[in-house]
Amino acid sequence: MSTQKHRFETLALHAGQDPDPATTARGVPVHRTSSYAFRNAEHAANLFGLKELGNIYTRIMNPTQDVLEKRMAALEGGAAALALASGTSAVYYSIINICRAGDEVVSANNLYGGTYTMFDSILPQFGITVRFVDHDKPVGFEAAINERTRAVYIETIGNPVLGVSDIGAIAAVARKHHLPLIVDSTFATPYLCNPIAHGANIVVHSLTKWLGGHGTGIGGVVVDAGNFDWTDEKFALYNEPDAGYHGIRYAHDLGELSPLAFVLRMRLVPLRNLGACIAPDNAWMFLQGIETLPLRMQRHCDNGLAVARFLASHEQVSWVRYPGLPGDPSYGTAGKYLRNGFGGMVVFGVKGGYDSAVRLIDTIGLFSHVANVGDAKSLILHPSSTSHSQLSPEQQKSSGLTPELVRLSVGLENIDDLKEALDVALKKAHA
Repeated sequence: MSTQKHRFETLALHAGQDPDPATTARGVPVHRTSSYAFRNAEHAANLFGLKELGNIYTRIMNPTQDVLEKRMAALEGGAAALALASGTSAVYYSIINICRAGDEVVSANNLYGGTYTMFDSILPQFGITVRFVDHDKPVGFEAAINERTRAVYIETIGNPVLGVSDIGAIAAVARKHHLPLIVDSTFATPYLCNPIAHGANIVVHSLTKWLGGHGTGIGGVVVDAGNFDWTDEKFALYNEPDAGYHGIRYAHDLGELSPLAFVLRMRLVPLRNLGACIAPDNAWMFLQGIETLPLRMQRHCDNGLAVARFLASHEQVSWVRYPGLPGDPSYGTAGKYLRNGFGGMVVFGVKGGYDSAVRLIDTIGLFSHVANVGDAKSLILHPSSTSHSQLSPEQQKSSGLTPELVRLSVGLENIDDLKEALDVALKKAHA
C-alpha cells in the first residue's frame, strides 16, 4: 500500500498490509510457523546470500512481523524497522549493532531503570563505556564526546521524572561529530512525536506500552531512519568484512539497500545469532493496538492533563511533574516537540515523604499497582523502591528520582472516577 499521501490515523490502520493474496483475508494473518519452504536450492542459496529478500526462518523474519515493521516505519517516518522480543532487547541491539569493545556512548541520565543498569553495569562487562550527562544540557553531550564515542542516546520523555529532551539541539551535536542519535520514544509514541523529523537516526520503542495498549504482550521495535552514512571508518562493524556473514561490509556491499545498512545488520547479526525474536502472536497483538493508537493516545493525553491539574491543586501533594503544565521545567521543550498532547504519564510528590507515598499505593482503588505503563487501565508505582531500585541513592538523586515520588500511568477511565480514587487515597495517606 502506498503510504506517501496518507495521514497518521490512516497509516495506523493500513500501512504495510494489503489483503492476503492467497485468501483475500482483510485481517492480518498470524503466521505460526518456524520455517518456510524454499522453491529450490538456488532460491535457498539466494536468500542466505542476500541476493534475494524473503522468508527463511521466523527467528529472522515472519510475515506477520513484516506488517508490524512496515507500519511502525511508516508511523515514524523511517525507512525500515525491526521488531524484537522486548523494548530492552531493542535498546541493547541498537547499541551492540554500532559499538564493540573499546567504544563509548554518550547518554542522557534520565533513563528507565533497566536501561540505566544496562548502560552502567552490563555494557562495561563487554568493554563498552557509557558516559551520562544531563538530558537538559546539550552542551554537556558535546563535552562528553571523544574519539571513542560511537553514538548518542536519549529518551524523548524520560522515565520516570518526565524530563523532555531537546531532540533538535542534541541531534545537532551528534551530527557535528558524525554520530548517530538513538532516541527511545516509548513515552511519546509516534502519535505525539517523530524524532526522525527532528534529526534522530534511530528510534526505539517498547511495543509493550501504548503501542500495544492493553498490557497483553511483550515486544520492542527499532526504526531506522535510513539517513546516516556508515562509511566513516570509525564505525568498524560497517567497514570491516564480517567473517560471520560472507565477509560482507555493510556500509559498502549492499548496493541499493545501503541506506538500510543499520537495520539489515541488526537482523543478520544480533537477531539472527542472539535470537531475541518477537513471537508472531505478539506481533499480531501489537498490530491490533496500533490500529486504535490515535484514539487511545488522545484520551491518555486528555486524562493525563486533567489528573496533573487536579494533583497540582491538592493539599496533600507537594509537587507535580507533567510536561503539559505551564511552569513545568519541560513545558517549553515539550511544546516544541510534542503534538496532540503531552502524554499519559504524571509523577508527583506526596506530602509526608516515603511513608505517605507507600500508604497511598497500598490504599488506592482503581489504579493497578504494577510495573508497567501505557495500559488502557490506570497504573501506579513507587519507582525508587521498584523499577529504579537498582540505582544507588546518588544515581537516583542525579536523575531527579526522590523517595516521595509516585508515578501514574493515566488510563482511559472516566476522569471523575480517577480524581475520586486519588482524592480518597491521598487523604488516607496523609491521615
